[in-house]
Amino acid sequence: MAEPTDPAVPTATPAPPSAREAAVPGRPLSAGVALLATAVAVINLLVGGVLTVVALTGHVLGAWPSPDPLSPGLLGAAMLGTAPALFTLARATTWQQARTLVLPLIVVPAGLFAVSLVNVRRLYIAHGGPIISVFFSLGWLLTLGLLCVAAVICLAGQAFTRSGPAAPRTVPLPGWAKPALAVLGSSWLGIGTGLLVRPGFWADFVPWQTNRVDAQALGVWALALGVGVLGSLAEDDLDRTRPALLSLPGTALAMAVVLAVRAAHVDWASGPGLSLIVMVGGLLLAGASGRLLLKGDAGTREVPGGTG
Repeated sequence: MAEPTDPAVPTATPAPPSAREAAVPGRPLSAGVALLATAVAVINLLVGGVLTVVALTGHVLGAWPSPDPLSPGLLGAAMLGTAPALFTLARATTWQQARTLVLPLIVVPAGLFAVSLVNVRRLYIAHGGPIISVFFSLGWLLTLGLLCVAAVICLAGQAFTRSGPAAPRTVPLPGWAKPALAVLGSSWLGIGTGLLVRPGFWADFVPWQTNRVDAQALGVWALALGVGVLGSLAEDDLDRTRPALLSLPGTALAMAVVLAVRAAHVDWASGPGLSLIVMVGGLLLAGASGRLLLKGDAGTREVPGGTG
């Protein structure tokens, strides 16, 4: 006689992959954007390190002739300062956590490539010069061009990434910091736009000797810094801007080292010289205070019943 069988127990049907992905708050960060950030970080370390070291020794190395080592040295310092933050983007999980740093990351290669093309006749590759400089200018153009193409592809892939529910803002910016960030970001954005659009006029506001290409290249980096600071203000969340907060003090410290070594070539007593001190100090203060606020918030979360 056959024994009765137990009634079938219904089993939960797993949700399709698309439903599971949609349940994750925010838009997932695409692998392409993370790889692009890592590639740019490696390039920044190599090229930025060479430009900085050469400038500190009092020599000029770059894709174009510069009247003073300070300009290419500051370009290299900015590249070095942002490299550690770019490496941390690989650990970000959502686009919201990365875009404050990714947007300046796109501005820099696109802007420098455009400046190089507009002033291609001033590059060593066009009019000749030391063989090292000629090869450097060739590699400069090729690298920037490839980065621009890669950026377009990666951003297109990120745009088509399926987005989940809106990610909440967990650590809002304190009210007292917003006016200072607005002034700091607008200052960098304004001087960067001026140097890029009208270098012949705004180059006089740079407290050391520059030429047209130097002014426009420095303007690209100033513009990117302004975009990053104002982007952090628009995000209004310290947790989303962790990589950007790391890049601000790193960039400020690297620039401060180059300016200190080449201090004799800077007109510190002028208005632009004093403004430069305030703006670089503002980057350092903004990044350091943001990191301290994040640590303080993490500490209050670990203490049961702690108050904000």
